[in-house]
Amino acid sequence: MKKQELIHLHGLLAQVQNHYEEETGEAVDHDRYPSLGVQPTSIHKSKTDHKDAVFALAKGITSEMSETEETEPVPTAAD
Repeated sequence: MKKQELIHLHGLLAQVQNHYEEETGEAVDHDRYPSLGVQPTSIHKSKTDHKDAVFALAKGITSEMSETEETEPVPTAAD
């Protein structure tokens, strides 16, 4: 994967996190992501830095989602 693609994926995951936090009202706890100091807008950071950030962000989001119990079914519909 190219650096530009990783930066794009990083931005998309950040949007997923923001949307999840707005919908649930709970913040996603990250063990490692904040300590990396890499944001989607940190285009000067290396490809490896963004790759580490993407994995850390994805792990935090999925861990939080797996802990949250779904109380009502989510309809499957495309906008």
